[in-house]
Amino acid sequence: MVKCMGPLQALSLVLLTSLAVSAPSGYRLVLTHVDSKGGYTKTELMRRAVHRSRLRALSGYDATSPRLHSVQVEYLMELAIGKPPVPFVALADTGSDLTWTQCQPCKLCFPQDTPVYDPSASSTFSPLPCSSATCLPIWSRNCTPSSLCRYRYAYGDGAYSAGILGTETLTLGPSSAPVSVGGVAFGCGTDNGGDSLNSTGTVGLGRGTLSLLAQLGVGKFSYCLTDFFNSALDSPFLLGTLAELAPGPSTVQSTPLLQSPQNPSRYFVSLQGISLGDVRLPIPNGTFDLRGDGTGGMIVDSGTTFTILAESGFREVVGRVARVLGQPPVNASSLDAPCFPAPAGEPPYMPDLVLHFAGGADMRLYRDNYMSYNEEDSSFCLNIAGTTPESTSVLGNFQQQNIQMLFDTTVGQLSFLPTDCSKL
Repeated sequence: MVKCMGPLQALSLVLLTSLAVSAPSGYRLVLTHVDSKGGYTKTELMRRAVHRSRLRALSGYDATSPRLHSVQVEYLMELAIGKPPVPFVALADTGSDLTWTQCQPCKLCFPQDTPVYDPSASSTFSPLPCSSATCLPIWSRNCTPSSLCRYRYAYGDGAYSAGILGTETLTLGPSSAPVSVGGVAFGCGTDNGGDSLNSTGTVGLGRGTLSLLAQLGVGKFSYCLTDFFNSALDSPFLLGTLAELAPGPSTVQSTPLLQSPQNPSRYFVSLQGISLGDVRLPIPNGTFDLRGDGTGGMIVDSGTTFTILAESGFREVVGRVARVLGQPPVNASSLDAPCFPAPAGEPPYMPDLVLHFAGGADMRLYRDNYMSYNEEDSSFCLNIAGTTPESTSVLGNFQQQNIQMLFDTTVGQLSFLPTDCSKL
């Protein structure tokens, strides 16, 4: 029996076929921390990160909600759009698919340092009609086939972008060796609101057909996040054939990537337990399981600062840290990241925190990957927050410092390796 392709599958095939002729098989880009140019102290960096993480957590990962999670993310990616190319500084978001930038004529645009992209000044811009397979059903159901595809992306923290969908040339890579790729579908946003975080839009790096990854025809990518408190350091972001783990003395750990029908764009993994030092914490079985209705589970997200754990797991981690330190946290009843009183000077010794994933993959986190010392008030903080039992847990970027993360959707696998990311 011959199985017919749907319109989105056909679109992906066309994109892959056309790009395979002209596009390279690998790309190297860099991620820049959103606070890299702010001149912030260590304490200020942490306060800003806590604020963004709280907004991200409060917006939630609700399978029943049509809204995306918060647009509060941590890393920027520099590209250019159009011909002639216009600089495009985008929030890099592994939790969404659509790439969009602010466009002229602006009905409502937030301030940006670079010129706002004007599609009428680009020789390679082409608007997409409602009849295009790229125009998702949620956007095309209220328009005629001859009208333009009008999109609206709404995020859980109140940020949004609305405009028309089109295709354009994107220029990727360093200025010394730029690579241009044509025919990339994107959102031309003329009505945008929310905190821009020094960006002019968003690059969608999720698992959907509108994702930049799918449109480039690359089945895998990797990133390696440098020291959180040295925000001036760039972090490498590798696509396609360049997305390989750097060889080193440590053993590569791998775990299956899961996919939720309710949240198909996100990168789910199966967290099966947590240890602190040699002690396996008594977290109830199934605490982090992805349920059939799309609730629960754990996603890997470069845009969330602190790891967020379902409440029962979070309470066990906090309780064990308190026993090791010999004192309770200041904010014991809260689901916020807890802090403990600490003597001035060098922060106390802490054993490694180990996340046990399916397939026997263990992610070992050294003290500075899950704790931080605040010199201003002599507090020692656990950089992990809690969430309600039915919510999705998140592996945040603070815990991913100096660990190269390789996402390979061709085999459905996440691999990771401790790495000095500043040398990659």
